[in-house]
Amino acid sequence: MQAKKQITRMDITSIVEAIQREGVWVVFLNVLLQQLGLPIPAVSTLLVAGSLAVSSSQAGEMLAAAVLASMLADWTWYMAGRAFGYRVLSGLCKLSINPGSCVSETEGRFIRWGPWSLIAAKFIPGFSTVAPPIAGSLRMPLPSFLTAAGIGAALWAGLAILAGWLLRDQVRSAMEMMSRHGVEAIAVIAIVLGAWVLWKLWQKYRFERLAAIPHITPVELMEALESNEPPLLLDFRGAALVAQDGPIQCATQASVDDLPQAAGEWSKEHPIVTLCACPEDATAIRAAQLLMKLGFKSVRPLKGGYEAWMKHAGDEQRPATPHAAGG
Repeated sequence: MQAKKQITRMDITSIVEAIQREGVWVVFLNVLLQQLGLPIPAVSTLLVAGSLAVSSSQAGEMLAAAVLASMLADWTWYMAGRAFGYRVLSGLCKLSINPGSCVSETEGRFIRWGPWSLIAAKFIPGFSTVAPPIAGSLRMPLPSFLTAAGIGAALWAGLAILAGWLLRDQVRSAMEMMSRHGVEAIAVIAIVLGAWVLWKLWQKYRFERLAAIPHITPVELMEALESNEPPLLLDFRGAALVAQDGPIQCATQASVDDLPQAAGEWSKEHPIVTLCACPEDATAIRAAQLLMKLGFKSVRPLKGGYEAWMKHAGDEQRPATPHAAGG
């Protein structure tokens, strides 16, 4: 046990020495990797870096490094979104433990808040990675994007470094305590991390239970659309994908938030099919659950969502080609 404590103390001491010696590069690499999507902490590094800065000029250099790293990562994701569109966001959300509402929630924030979302993104875990590709998919002008991303990065990193500088005595005391009680500190961190993972897995389990409702297959949907009583097809794709691919000719564009108001005009006996471009058909399932609570008798999500639709729909049913986006 004593040996483990000694090793932990040496590890913390070496980290402190590395930050004191190469603080700018440590901050740059840490922020860059974190903003690119790696699950590593950055705020704690900025706090420690701020507490160990020997002068205000060194703190300023660390801030500049953090802002540059953050903007470089944001620019990378922006260009990926501009080049590959909605697939980038969908791919990022599939990597999360609970991808159920990732696409709809993140894009909804961006649509509601506009450029301000890029500033707020830095303070919302996970959103900072997915906001830039949304901006790229929506063809947000690059100067506006870089300005908003830079302001957000400066506020986020600046507040963390400033807090570390102002609380340097407390931060150093905390590091010394961790050095003396390293094994216990690691155990507490492991417990907290384990609890977070369990909570995410519980959310995923709850979503999977809610998702256990009858779906309609693409083949069944195509046959139903050609029948005498075709279902009402609701398209819950986000604005980014609609702007990229165009609207589906035989579908009604819909939003989960506006669904209760819009549904008041529909017959509760008429069959409805919900469609989205989310991992695990998440938004389509949420919409179907909501419609059933509102009293609609026959509501089914499309199995496989928009991707399955594109594989099975005929040319006359596919999205209309949108006008070329400017900028």
